[in-house]
Amino acid sequence: MKYNTITKYGLFAGFLAFAISCGSSKQTAFSDKVKSPIDRKVDSVLKLMTLEEKVGQMNQYNGFWDVTGPAPSEGEASKKYENIKKGLVGSMLNIRGVKDVKAMQKIAVEETRLGIPLIFGFDVVHGYKTVSPIPLAEAASWDLKAMEKSAEIAAAEAAVAGLNWTFAPMVDITRDARWGRVMEGAGEDPYLGSQIAIARVRGFQGDKFDAFHIAACTKHFAGYGFAESGRDYNTVDVSDNTLHNIILPPFKATVNAGVLTFMNSFNELEGIPATGNKYLQRDVLKGEWNFEGFIVSDWGSLGEMINHGYAKDLKEASMFAANAGSDMDMESYGYLNYLAALVKEGKVSEDKIDDSVRRILKVKFLLGLFENPYKYCDETREKETTGKQEFQDGVLDMAKKSIVLLKNENNLLPLKKSGQKIAVIGALANDKTSPLGSWRIGADDNTAISFLEGMDAYKGNQITYEKGADVTLGSPKFIEETKINMTDKSGFDKAVAVAKNADVVIMVLGEHGLQSGEGRSRSEIGLPGVQQELLEAVFKANKNIVLVLQNGRPLTIPWAAENIPAIVEAWHLGTQSGHAIAQVLYGDYNPSGKLPMSFPRNVGQLPIYYNYKNTGRPSTDNPESVFWSHYGDVEKTPQYPFGFGLSYSKFEYSNLKLDKKSFAKGGKITVSVEVKNNSKVDGKEVVQLYIRDLVASVTRPVRELKGFELTEIKAGETKTISFEIDEKTIEFYSANKKWEAESGDFKVFVGGDSMTKNEADFNFSN
Repeated sequence: MKYNTITKYGLFAGFLAFAISCGSSKQTAFSDKVKSPIDRKVDSVLKLMTLEEKVGQMNQYNGFWDVTGPAPSEGEASKKYENIKKGLVGSMLNIRGVKDVKAMQKIAVEETRLGIPLIFGFDVVHGYKTVSPIPLAEAASWDLKAMEKSAEIAAAEAAVAGLNWTFAPMVDITRDARWGRVMEGAGEDPYLGSQIAIARVRGFQGDKFDAFHIAACTKHFAGYGFAESGRDYNTVDVSDNTLHNIILPPFKATVNAGVLTFMNSFNELEGIPATGNKYLQRDVLKGEWNFEGFIVSDWGSLGEMINHGYAKDLKEASMFAANAGSDMDMESYGYLNYLAALVKEGKVSEDKIDDSVRRILKVKFLLGLFENPYKYCDETREKETTGKQEFQDGVLDMAKKSIVLLKNENNLLPLKKSGQKIAVIGALANDKTSPLGSWRIGADDNTAISFLEGMDAYKGNQITYEKGADVTLGSPKFIEETKINMTDKSGFDKAVAVAKNADVVIMVLGEHGLQSGEGRSRSEIGLPGVQQELLEAVFKANKNIVLVLQNGRPLTIPWAAENIPAIVEAWHLGTQSGHAIAQVLYGDYNPSGKLPMSFPRNVGQLPIYYNYKNTGRPSTDNPESVFWSHYGDVEKTPQYPFGFGLSYSKFEYSNLKLDKKSFAKGGKITVSVEVKNNSKVDGKEVVQLYIRDLVASVTRPVRELKGFELTEIKAGETKTISFEIDEKTIEFYSANKKWEAESGDFKVFVGGDSMTKNEADFNFSN
């Protein structure tokens, strides 16, 4: 039966009628529900497929030729091209733009036997052409609606470029800022991370898959953020307790939110690489959680099982991955080359192949690609939508909300709007590429609003700029090619000179946007190059300094924290970076961000996180004792704790109350606190609720975030903020290897960061 008798959008009318008529009460591979119309359509397609065509759907290729140019005639590119024509490819990545996507899709639906459309994936992590702040920065906003909107903007721009699948959100919890990919996630807390993951999935996918929404992909499953020593791709070794209580909750949250796809992680877990890990994929994700979408490997992770020492060759790696439940192979070529043979040899059952292909086909049906393979291919829509003003306004709003005020002695900020001489120092102040961050591969270089451009929008002050010292991505090859000297201090004298004559000095320092991200781990996370020396040299000339940090991870800044009067954490804020920072510095936007990761005092504290365990010797009453859990050379507390962030408003907490002191199974307690804005400036505060379970079947953290509310409080106003605590709030993965709430005594804390001292007690009886 020829599938490529094409109607307007790739399927002949008789097939759709046939597909819908193939109803059955037989249970599906996805759930115990009666088959839906889409499930019946999927089954009808599956019946038409050969084993080789099924395996083809499990194969994903990276872009390999100019799609609108002549077809490749030799080599690997020619082989890939022929495989697409044979229907042996289910997905492509890194092909973008309506022209190229449409040309490739045309081959799949009009030149193959069955005409099954391709799904096109791309790393739309924090924007496409119009770039939002890096995800870690967005997490600092604690504004779930804004983050959902940010993902929606990214999805719309990607969708009109022909794409229908993003490899985001990354929901890995991490506690080690040396790991470069901290910039791509939501930080150290599983509760905050879960709420953000849900918001981002909703933003990408929307309520229905129209032409402006795309499939999301939860990654990396699982444990990637716990790479030893913060080194990317490194070994992960965590307990079952940590896996279930800290790492897995955000992944589970996205399943509940309806995410369509998952991606494996590069690491091993309990000695088994994630791509070949049956417990993660079949037992937990597809079994216990009843995930109905499909799982794609990370780039080449199937083949990397050989490097791990888990598989002897690519064929064995393919067998392990398929049997474990990995549905699509990204750029390893293992499935395409070996999976059909493994089925014929009885080493992989065809039922497992069918399950994977059903999942892939179902996602394509849900996206509407069978009904209209060219749904995302409209050049007029692409031109009209990309970069439109609504998107620019949206990412500017997100950027302002992501900024965290870390220090503001003597109310140095906000700046006066006129009559001041301001010296701006730092290479990053004049950089239009670095603010785009690491994962912005759809955007063009030099398209961000630089800090200087943002400041230029305010005309009342005299601004003088000096670079002071270079900052680059730090690659030795890049430094050699660009002739940049990272130890060059020749610009110090000019920087010091302009600082001496200034009323206020703004130092824009930190990391280049490409110094964090995948493969960009750092063993030292202070200011790169000679920036620290530059900061100290300028400080000697003028102590009236505002330090603006641009970075993709928490940095160690103990000297600045002690000496610099004002510090603003401005991350890599995307396309509208300069405008966002300037509006905050001048007080046209009152900062409300709170840290989603702890800032260490030095790198030796890592990993550092607020929800630590108490240990058997947490402290001592004897000041001369050394036999307790501490460091001999630095405080064990962070420089700036999780949840911390200042404002131009001053918020005061009082009257923490519980409506009762205990509750039983099925009941609840209401916690309330009064928050007063004791200032003359309207502002927003993130009111945070933490719980401590004092005694349990497994040791519990000293505090766990269990709720938060971002609320606007006018100058002089007092608001009462309430939270409900029920059985669900206090449950955890217990010694019984299940999620449950145990009877016992608890403490509740409510305040403006994770170190709040406002506390009360309650009891739960099960």
